[in-house]
This record gives sequence, C-alpha cells and structure tokens, in this order.
Amino acid sequence: MEPMLDPGLEPMLDPGLEPPLSQESFSDFWSMMARRTAQDSTTQDSQGLFSLPDPDLSLALGLSDSADPSLLLPQAGGSDGGWGLPDPAPEPPPTSATVPSTEDYAGEHGFELAFQQSGTAKSVTCTYSPQLNKLYCQLARTCPVQIRTASQPPAGSVIRATAVYKKSEHVAEVVRRCPHHERCEEYRDGVAPARHLIRIEGNQQAHYYDDENTKRQSVTVPYEMPQLGSDCTTVLYNFMCNSSCMGGMNRRPILAIITLEGRHGQLLGRRCFEVRVCACPGRDRRTEEENFCKKLAGRVLNGAGAHKGGRAKRALQATMEAAENPKKLVVSSEKEVFLLEVHGRKRYMMLKEINDALEMAAAKQQGEPESHRNATPSRLLKTRKESADGVLPRSGKKLLVKEEDSE
Repeated sequence: MEPMLDPGLEPMLDPGLEPPLSQESFSDFWSMMARRTAQDSTTQDSQGLFSLPDPDLSLALGLSDSADPSLLLPQAGGSDGGWGLPDPAPEPPPTSATVPSTEDYAGEHGFELAFQQSGTAKSVTCTYSPQLNKLYCQLARTCPVQIRTASQPPAGSVIRATAVYKKSEHVAEVVRRCPHHERCEEYRDGVAPARHLIRIEGNQQAHYYDDENTKRQSVTVPYEMPQLGSDCTTVLYNFMCNSSCMGGMNRRPILAIITLEGRHGQLLGRRCFEVRVCACPGRDRRTEEENFCKKLAGRVLNGAGAHKGGRAKRALQATMEAAENPKKLVVSSEKEVFLLEVHGRKRYMMLKEINDALEMAAAKQQGEPESHRNATPSRLLKTRKESADGVLPRSGKKLLVKEEDSE
C-alpha cells in the first residue's frame, strides 16, 4: 500500500527528480538486482571462484550476517572473500604408555629381528647371544639389526627404537646418557641430540623424539622394503654410553624395544632384546654364557638329580665343560676300550693271559718311583759296581744293568 502524501506538497515536488527507491515497482527492483548479480557472476567465473551474493540482495532476501554459511555457495578455491571447506581434523597420536611393554609381538605382518653371526673373540665390536637374547657392543660402534616382515606393512610405516630399564625397580626411570658423554665433543655429530642414548647411523631420515608425557627418548627411521634378492633390511644403531657409566645406566641392565608402527603411530609389531655396552663384548658374552650354563645345571640337579650327590654334579659339570671346550673330547689311545670276538675257549684263555700280563706290567710301571723309571747313566754305573761287589741289586736295577751290558 503506497503511503498517502499531503495534497498540499505535490506542487512543491520537482518533476525532474526521480522518485525514491521505495517508490519504484518491484519488477524494476528485481531487474536491477538480476543485472548486478549477472555482472558479479561473470567476474567470478573469470577468476575461477564463487563469492558471496551482494549484501543488498542478502538483505532483500532476508539473510543477515548471522545466517548459516552452509546456505551460501562455497568457494571453489582459497582466495579472499569466499567460504572454504573445513580441513579434515588430523587423527590424534596414540597415547604413550608410562611403562612400555616388553612382550614380543609379531603382529599380522610377522615382524622379526635378526643379528649377524659373530664369535666371542676379543677383537669383535658387536656380538649377539641367541642363548641370552642379549646384544654386546662397544661405545658408539655400529650395531647392525636386520628387520624382517612376512608381508609388506602399509605405506608410511616407521621403525622406532626405545630404551628402558629391565628391572622393575628402575623401569619407571628414563634411560639417559651420563653427563660426561653428553658433554663430550668426541661423540657429537650435530645431527642427533646429545642427550639421546640410541642413534641411527647412515640414515638422514632419522627423527629423534622426546615424549611430552613420559619424557622417554626414541628415534624413528622410515621402513624400507628389502632390496632385490634380500629378505631383510638393515638398520645401523649406535649406543652412546657404557652400561657402567656413573650418572647414566650405572650398571643397570637395559632393554632395547624395536617397534613397527603405522603412519599415525598404531603398533604393528614389537621385538625386545637386552643390551650391554662394554669395552670387550666377546669376553663378556663368553663369561655370561658360562654363568648361565652353570645356573641351568644347578637347577637341573636341584630338580631331578639332587639325590645322587656330588657324583651326578661332577658328571654333569664334566659334560658341560666338554661341550664348551671341544678339544677336551679327545680321548687318549691308552684309555680306549675295544671288544674282540674270540672263537674257542683255549684261544680266549691265551689272549686273556696276554692281556693280564700287559695290565700287570702297566700297573707295575705306574707304581714304580720316578727315579727308577728315569734312571740316569751315572745311576746305571753305580748299580753295576754294586753287583760286582756282591751286593744283590733289585730286580729293576738288575734289568737295567743287563740292558747296559747288552749295549
């Protein structure tokens, strides 16, 4: 309904002035808005974007600034003046446990570790004991660890290494380097943090982490597929502090936890082994393996053969020593026993008498004093003189004199 004007004001209106916007017809107003919208759309198409409608049109259609943006056209790009699609929220990282698990877990991909075979010589810098599941290595020396999987892990998987204390009274503490080696310039490469115990050698994609919650240290390296003709990949680790360092491990045994993790931190596999960083890995491995065998033998005797006394213990100990030292398995030819089949009693009695005589001769020779069996020439001459004076010599001396005369 058009507003009513005072009839007295009509002659005062200038016929050349256009009526106010509110006095135009709705069709004229809509045509003007359509032309403006068409021009804006042409400009936006040339830029490859969609922008917001004109504010006047928004007001005319009843849309305000507080209207739901989902009702408007989204922008196709990321330029100014348009609404963008919200980015997907990243998956939160898995919560790290205060006490990491040390149980082996192969997972669906069959995650396994292997070590190169090496002996217990003093010259070795790294050796692994399958019997103890323990790695012996020197400070800052290369420790190759082979990674095997039965099936290929998903893309973006990583291998993580973390150190924890083995004993329950120390497992809550974080394994750190001692202050001396941490400040030592000799073992600083400028790539790995000086406070980290485990480092990766020869891989520029290694990343070192300090957990914000547990403060534990770890290092990751991307998982690599085995090369052609090989069934494993090798990761080179370094342990940057001795097990006996004061202020660090302080002779407390540690475990190295090697895990296979997905792109977002999900656990795919876990393997653990004990580590001892020392000056002579071969010697320490040999000593600890011998002590382990002795303890195992004691358990067997206490469990099954304790009633047999010391004889069973000595027999088992001799067997273990023979197994540890193959050279002791060589038996003297004089102590070997042979069985001979003899036909006829007469022949058997004859061979038996010969054998008895040989046994008696051997026993007599072993029972004689050392001076009689190893007589010197001066002793032989003295014996001969005594026989000439009429002194009856002993049977052994008389035999020696006869041997001299025969010569």
